[in-house]
Order: sequence, then C-alpha cells, then structure tokens
Amino acid sequence: MKIDIITLFPEMFTELKKHSIIKKAISAKKVTINLVNLRDFSDNKHRQVDDYQYGGGKGMVLTPQPIYDAVASLKKANSKVILMSPKGQLYQQKKAYQLTQEKHLIIICGHYEGVDERVLDIVDEEISIGDYILTGGEIAAMVIVDSVTRLIDGVIESESHLQESFNNNLLDYPVYTRPENFRGKKVPEVLLSGHHENIKKWRLEQQKKQTKKKRPDLMERGMIDEK
Repeated sequence: MKIDIITLFPEMFTELKKHSIIKKAISAKKVTINLVNLRDFSDNKHRQVDDYQYGGGKGMVLTPQPIYDAVASLKKANSKVILMSPKGQLYQQKKAYQLTQEKHLIIICGHYEGVDERVLDIVDEEISIGDYILTGGEIAAMVIVDSVTRLIDGVIESESHLQESFNNNLLDYPVYTRPENFRGKKVPEVLLSGHHENIKKWRLEQQKKQTKKKRPDLMERGMIDEK
C-alpha cells in the first residue's frame, strides 16, 4: 500500500515512520508513506495556502488551488482521497479493515478553520476520529496510518488483531502476565488451567461483561447476546 499525506507540517510525521510497527511495515515494503508539503503547490509567491472567509468569521480557510494541484499530482486510477474532517464519518475498526483493501490512500490534513468547500469535489470520503476539534488533521491522519498499517497482511500476525477490541463489537478480554500473584491480586484460575475451551468461554464472557459495563453502545450496535 502507498499512503500519501498532504500536510502543512510534514515534519510532524518524521518520528512516526521511525518506530514500532510502522517502521517494520516500511522496512518490509508492506507500506510506503510519502509526505507532501501543501505549500509546494501554492501558486502564491509567498507560498500562502490560506485566506479569510467570505461572509466574515474567525479563522483562516485553506484555499482550494494548492489542494487540487497536490491531489492531481498524486492521484492514480486506484487512489482513494480522504479528507480528515470533524464533519466526516466517525472512524471505527470496520473502516480500518476496509481501507486495507485500498492500494493507494491520499490523506488531506485540514487546518485552521477548515478547507474551502469546493475541495470536497475531489474527495472520496471525509473521516473524523471523534467528536472533538484538533488544531489540524495531522494527528488524525496518524491515527489512520497507524490503525491501517498494522492490519496489512504480513505486518503483524493476523491472530493478534482478529482478537482485539471492536472486531465483534465487544471490548477485548482482560489479560494477565507474570507474576501469578501480584500484591494479593491473583490471575484467574481458569487461565492457569490449560483447558482451552474453558478459557475461550471465560474470555467471551469477560468481553460481554466489560462491554456492557464500559461501552453498552457497542452491545446495542452489535446486537450481542448479553447473557
């Protein structure tokens, strides 16, 4: 997969590429992450990419020309153009899986008061990572890059992410490691039993219990039997 990120602050992504799973994926040639400075496409001699709003209002708006030209320079027949925006579809694990099927993602990082509405004509999808406002779309884009990259075949073992939270509209089950007894708090006996069927049953019960307590909305969404 190739991921192009159009941003005013490409340096924000430098460390992201150097560590952990993303570094591993890049080294294994599972993903290519390319950073595109939006100012490089400005036709303004001062490389300006923003301007005041028509109709008045606080905050600057990203102008359409640099974004149009940046996307045009990157887009291929198999490209999917995503705009990070608080007005977009709320991002969930299901969408992360869907995006792994794409060959080429172009992610536009909004900034300031947003982007000129006409930019939406060249955008395939708007995505939001939550009902709150960030200074810009860079951090949100990092969330997309990280969550998608780790799901690409061969980056991590498929069993690892198939058992994670949200894959069946349930939170993940509790996990334990050594020591067996930590300050009087013991690991549940079933996990020490070696009985795989009982462990599997216990974990599912715990998933339902934790989801009902912490995120009942997921239970409703998945229509999971709460018993």
